[in-house]
Amino acid sequence: MHGKMLIAYFSASPSRRTAQVAHKIVDVIGGDLYEIVPATPYAQDDLNWNDEKSRSSIEMRDPNSRPAIAEPLPDLAPYDVIFIGFPIWWYVAPHIINTFLESYDLTGKTIIPFATSGGSSMGQTTVHLRPSAEGAVVKEGRRFEMGETPMAINSWIAALGI
Repeated sequence: MHGKMLIAYFSASPSRRTAQVAHKIVDVIGGDLYEIVPATPYAQDDLNWNDEKSRSSIEMRDPNSRPAIAEPLPDLAPYDVIFIGFPIWWYVAPHIINTFLESYDLTGKTIIPFATSGGSSMGQTTVHLRPSAEGAVVKEGRRFEMGETPMAINSWIAALGI
């Protein structure tokens, strides 16, 4: 492994599945943890993907949507590798992940996405994130199931070759 690592994640639902995976990654590899918290928290009704008027539905229909992040943002200068975690929304990362990535000069950094989902695969998620991480190497991401073991996380990390 090289350099200092940050595990940043966004976890909106009450189950906090993405947060759980982020904590397991920290347990396996170390590194610092940062929660991406929206400036305006998501209420349960905001996350109703069956309601086209819900906040998440409106945001995800607009590719230019960039929900604000609560301050303060971390200083990424000390980090070489940034794991970025999120739930899959509409087959891609929530736009707040783009907000996070676009807040920095990521030149020379390695970005490693990880996601949780009720059933969607990573699909084109990584491809959609790359333009927001200009100058960085964005590795192919991985979706985690509930109950992933530290051994599965360790195998994934080893396969990344970082």
